[in-house]
Amino acid sequence: MAGSRPVLRRCVACRSLRDRSQLWRVIRLAAGGIALDQGMGRSAYLCPCRSCLEEARRRRRLGRALRCAVDEAVLSELEARLEGDGQRPSPS
Repeated sequence: MAGSRPVLRRCVACRSLRDRSQLWRVIRLAAGGIALDQGMGRSAYLCPCRSCLEEARRRRRLGRALRCAVDEAVLSELEARLEGDGQRPSPS
């Protein structure tokens, strides 16, 4: 479809609208637990920048959006992505 609209999502930290391919997706899985990028369940989106990650950590924005506690390990993994290339892992 040549004229299809982009799918927009809002960052939980800075509240800016972006194409969902430009954001990190954090998912609360139906079976329990938290996943990044792939899975089915309630989702929250976050800009791949340090300021948004720190804001989400400081104000517990991911936990509120997902309606569950978000473990520090998830936030640490997102921070490790920032330290690396900041890109999503390739789907396997």
